Amino acid sequence: MAAARQVLCVWALLGVARVRCEPIRYSVAEEGESGSPVGDVAEDAGLAPAQLWARRARIASPAGRQHFGLERGSGRLVLAERLDREELCGRSRTCTLAFELLLADPLQFFPIEVSVEDINDHSPVFPGERLTFEIPEFTEAGSRFPVEAAQDLDIGSNDIQAYSIVPENEFFTVSYQTHSESEMHVDLVLQKPLDREEQPEMDFTLVATDGGSPSRSGTTQIHIIVLDVNDNAPIFTQKVFSGHVLENAPKGFVVHRVVANDADDGINGDITYQFTQPGGQTNSDFTVDPRSGEIRVTKSLDFETVQKYEFSLRAVDGGGLSAMCNVVVDVMDVNDNAPEIVVSSFSSPIPENAAPGTVVALFSVTDKDSGVNGEISCALAEQLSFSLRPAFKNYYELVTVSALDREQTARYTVVVTAADAGSPRLSGSHTFTVDVSDVNDNAPVFNQTSYTMYVHENNVPALLVGAVQARDADAGANGKVSYSLVAADPPEREPCSCVSVNSESGAVFVLRPLDYEQLRQLEVVVSAADAGSPPLSSSVGVRLLVVDENDNAPLVLHPSAQDGGPAWSEPVPAWAEAGDLVSKVVAVDADSGQNSWLSYRLLRATEPGLFAVGAQSGEVRLRRPPTERDAAKQKLVVLVRDNGRPPLSATAALSVLLLHGSRDAELPQQSPAAHDDDGSLTASLIVALVLVSLLFLVSAAAFAACKACKSKEPSSGHVLYGPSGVPSCVADGAAAGTLPHAYCYELSLTTGSGSSEFQFLKPVLPSLPAQRCSTGVAGDDAEHFPAVPVPVGDADVESPGMQAVGQFHGL
Repeated sequence: MAAARQVLCVWALLGVARVRCEPIRYSVAEEGESGSPVGDVAEDAGLAPAQLWARRARIASPAGRQHFGLERGSGRLVLAERLDREELCGRSRTCTLAFELLLADPLQFFPIEVSVEDINDHSPVFPGERLTFEIPEFTEAGSRFPVEAAQDLDIGSNDIQAYSIVPENEFFTVSYQTHSESEMHVDLVLQKPLDREEQPEMDFTLVATDGGSPSRSGTTQIHIIVLDVNDNAPIFTQKVFSGHVLENAPKGFVVHRVVANDADDGINGDITYQFTQPGGQTNSDFTVDPRSGEIRVTKSLDFETVQKYEFSLRAVDGGGLSAMCNVVVDVMDVNDNAPEIVVSSFSSPIPENAAPGTVVALFSVTDKDSGVNGEISCALAEQLSFSLRPAFKNYYELVTVSALDREQTARYTVVVTAADAGSPRLSGSHTFTVDVSDVNDNAPVFNQTSYTMYVHENNVPALLVGAVQARDADAGANGKVSYSLVAADPPEREPCSCVSVNSESGAVFVLRPLDYEQLRQLEVVVSAADAGSPPLSSSVGVRLLVVDENDNAPLVLHPSAQDGGPAWSEPVPAWAEAGDLVSKVVAVDADSGQNSWLSYRLLRATEPGLFAVGAQSGEVRLRRPPTERDAAKQKLVVLVRDNGRPPLSATAALSVLLLHGSRDAELPQQSPAAHDDDGSLTASLIVALVLVSLLFLVSAAAFAACKACKSKEPSSGHVLYGPSGVPSCVADGAAAGTLPHAYCYELSLTTGSGSSEFQFLKPVLPSLPAQRCSTGVAGDDAEHFPAVPVPVGDADVESPGMQAVGQFHGL
């Protein structure tokens, strides 16, 4: 148990992570069982046991070996293993183990020192089991014979306290005195001269006893051989020889030389030197020359292991007399140990949004060398994102100094270098690989600022027309992108229902067939969002253009059949010349571009050589003047074909009435009854002449009004085909190049033609529904724009209430 505990650590301020404090000191006897209590460290540190759990308390030892453990539940410091003071500290007077109590959240240190107290667990041991002394006879009483002292690994009162001889005899006693803390001189003292003739040999036991309780003892056998007279023993020039040597001294290096003298001559004065412990561990690092007394190094020394060597040498003359001296060799330190870095804690990965000053690692730096060779400095190798901060004693913290960006650098390699101040300087390093974990700080980015895609009309449902792609610099779920359609301006407007986007691949599909004549383009907004928390998103506009297909056949506006009956007859006077205009085929195509370019040709005719059709204008003209041999009633079929692939076509049927001069009075009627009653024919011709005259006057008035209003905008009453009108896309297609020129035609009708009901501009196009289209006026916007006459071929098509009689005006 602890003999004395002193707590000097205090908190400077509440919330301070760590303060410098005096260590908490305990003492414990060696050889204690593992788990034996040492002290209540929680109480001495001013902490509650619950705090030890909450703050993840643990024992941190710079040496790396854990001699003690911490019971977090009770707050007690206990032995983690059996302690052997002699193994830990040798014969040092003090044996102190230093370590730290480390707490996290917040970081805090409590230095602790435990003094290991010695117990009497070792017996004295002599260097040898038997010592032999050759003593000349007539040696004077009081002569001393040195005996190498026994060694006891214990210290203090547990060390050797007394020597004795068993059994006691009249010739020898033992004398001992302490020379230093670690050295005791033991001598056998001769009480009276020996007589070889009475007793040539003698044996007894030398006992060394320590002061422990109970005491322990060690013995060695003493064998005395009585020699003939050699009355002078060797004498060393000094009792203690001191020397020093560098720890990196080479093998065979001479450390010192001992000298002893003997006054005797001859063999009795011949001196040899030897270790008193020739097989001992203490002297294994040195050797002595038996003749010269030079002490040499036998192997490399290590200052960090042994700083001082103390041993004894014996000088023996030829007559067996000897003397002993002590040799002290101090080992001098050289800078042969590089600093060592021991990591206590390391956090990796760290989030990229970690605040500057975040602790990444805690480590300690030690150097086994001493003095200047053990002074250490730490530095980072060119690392701008991290720095070192002293923590406590030889502890350092690796902290962040700036904001991190995983997208720029996902892994940092931080090299910490520790160098001492020796010469030459030695250094050690440790590499920390710090991974940066991702946070959702990057929104998806599309690879284009906008997208334009094309789809042919009449497409199949669910047609793939393209794809959008966005990339997110984040990783994992933060970088997983999903796509969706969002409403464009105005916000309440729903996304187009005919377009869909795949949420994973970004593929854009058209869900239903499109009609170019109804919808030429549409725009949608695609959003890309990641799976982070909170999610980040971006959007891009996608413009879908509908490509026209040749899916509309030409529509013939003139001539048109009336009420399902045959086409009306175009009268041609007898005086008509070659090249005169007979009629005009007017047609439109709802497609656009080259799909709406129309061409005309004569398909069939009663007299093929009499008429010619303009390939681009659709005008039917005379190729030659009519003759009496030509039939009065001519049937023509004109083929109208567009320029699409494949081309589509329609036919227009015309009936031409040739008015010969000899037959004016016998102009046939279109009604079949005219062939049966000649009287009614004459009356009809008269009525027709009157109608033609009236129509001529009306046409002249209309022509004058048209000239007067030519520079003005058409009124809202001139809407083609009634209120609904024709969509602007049809008007654009017709004006694109089918009949680009303006014409003015005059047509004179003879008597009897009035019953033909000349109405070649009667509306024939169906009423097309209004379509919402981004390129034209449609839907609800139609009421803000005035309806205007649509150019059809080369003519203006007027409202149903107007019939062209005698004149045909084109734009």
